[in-house]
Amino acid sequence: MNPRDPFLNLYSHGFARVAVAVPVCRVADPAFNAAETVRLHREAARQGAVLVAFPELGLSAYSCEDLFHQRALLEGCERALAEVIEASRGVGAVAVVGLPLQVDGALYNVAAVVLDGRLLGVVPKSYLPNYAEFYEARQFSPGGQALATEVTLCGQTVPFGAQLLFAAQTGLAHAPLTFAVEICEDVWVPIPPSSFAALAGATVLVNLSASNVTVGKADYRHALVSQQSARCLAAYLYSSAGPGESTTDLAWDGQALICENGALLAESERFRADAQLVCADVDLEKLARERMRQTSFAASVARHRGELAAWRTVRFALRRPDEEVLPLRRVFDRFPYVPSNPQRLDARCEEIYQIQVSALVKRLQSSGLRKLVIGVSGGLDSTHALLVCARTMDRLGLPRANILAYTMPGFATSLRTLDQAMRLMEVIGCGGGMIDIRPSCEQMLKDLGHPYASGQPVYDITF
Repeated sequence: MNPRDPFLNLYSHGFARVAVAVPVCRVADPAFNAAETVRLHREAARQGAVLVAFPELGLSAYSCEDLFHQRALLEGCERALAEVIEASRGVGAVAVVGLPLQVDGALYNVAAVVLDGRLLGVVPKSYLPNYAEFYEARQFSPGGQALATEVTLCGQTVPFGAQLLFAAQTGLAHAPLTFAVEICEDVWVPIPPSSFAALAGATVLVNLSASNVTVGKADYRHALVSQQSARCLAAYLYSSAGPGESTTDLAWDGQALICENGALLAESERFRADAQLVCADVDLEKLARERMRQTSFAASVARHRGELAAWRTVRFALRRPDEEVLPLRRVFDRFPYVPSNPQRLDARCEEIYQIQVSALVKRLQSSGLRKLVIGVSGGLDSTHALLVCARTMDRLGLPRANILAYTMPGFATSLRTLDQAMRLMEVIGCGGGMIDIRPSCEQMLKDLGHPYASGQPVYDITF
């Protein structure tokens, strides 16, 4: 095996490995949280990931409450971000980390995008929950009210705003990586920012979430993230706060998800006491092809061209891990259209059966016909077709004798399949019978001057 053979690397086939991290955090301890972020960032890159998402407000912890207005915490978070940026040199994977950030006198809940010693951009949270157990509007301002389009942070001046795309210029063959970021509540609103991000060109959507746990919320997260990825024809990375957050008012389960076009690819283990890093290989080429195939996606882009004009693109060079064997971790079913789970298989087969029966019922009703003619070989296909015909007659209230079923034995028909065909027709109670096609075949071979007609056992293509 050649360790430099590009065929053996997932990035040669339009895939990209992405990750979501659930670190252990300490409330209002940015130095500790930065160290955990750096460790998991490096581990994600070591596993071949090019993008890793961390939780909302991960450098401070989410449950700091009014400590967010303390200068010591805000300055500590900026120093922590500087440590993450410096430690990212040579790592090779993009990290998206959360922190509180003061801009023009207002405090924002933001995601900072970091790569190889650079800060690529800063995205503020658009929608602040201020209902039920949430009080975010007490500390933060919504991103939409910010006037600044740039911020100077950790000695770098970078784009600032909720409408940013991050596009890899190099590094990924066949399907370049373009991602956008939203934060927690942003995906819970009727029209999430990620919907417009997908129309603007993002194939990977990143959500930095904290998301406390309540009874039944895990199932809702599954549905929410899965449906958003399906609606946007995108991959969706959803991080979440885990161990270390304060439980004074809330509880945390650390549920992190990676979905692709409606399918769940990977999920963290809920309620774990240690840090987790969850990776999945997303098929960027497939997503791009699906957007091309589903022409209504392009029509939606055209309809919203005015809103999409405000999106800005931050371009960056990405060095993929392509000098090593990096096989897919993703599992593909041997038979992709046949579920391996017996219960799902039964349900799928029943659905197919009902589709065929309903279609045939409609066809007979529309044409006014009351009889069906079908050939029965004794094999699987014609057996299924005859069962569909029988159920159709039952549904229409017609006798099964109206099914004219004929078996037509030929040269290769075995006694077993002939017996099966005759017994099946008898059990179904249909009309018809048997037509032996061997005499007509022999006549055709004779007319063609084929050697078989004169007794020579020649079994060629004509035969």
